[in-house]
Amino acid sequence: MDEVLEIIQQWIPIHILIGITIASIIGLIASVITIPIILIRLPADYFDTRIPRYWMKGQHPVLRAIGLIIKSFVGIVFLSAGFVMLFLPGQGLLTMLIGISLMDFPGKRVLEARIVGQPSILKAINAMRHKFNKPPLILAPDL
Repeated sequence: MDEVLEIIQQWIPIHILIGITIASIIGLIASVITIPIILIRLPADYFDTRIPRYWMKGQHPVLRAIGLIIKSFVGIVFLSAGFVMLFLPGQGLLTMLIGISLMDFPGKRVLEARIVGQPSILKAINAMRHKFNKPPLILAPDL
């Protein structure tokens, strides 16, 4: 084990390894707390592609544009963190799903529905929602 650590330290300094470890622990704790809160608060039909969604509808166009930019930036942060969590401890796929949900791009809703439509992910989300007496997610029947 010491040999492996020495080889790693040749390529990556110890202070960077410690920083990565601390960031990983913080990311794990943050994802374990925030992801369930977000998924529980979503409406049951949030991922149903048959129902249109509008964010900040009726707001001033400048305020809406600023809000979309901020929301997309936060989405990119979640997506990036989720990708890192695929290799480090954390809820990588669920974090990436939240990131995608926050971003705005063409075909986003179909991509979200396909991700959530995966049996293991849908089962995990609905089990989490069931614990808090929330109805299961509704998906369009074609997915």
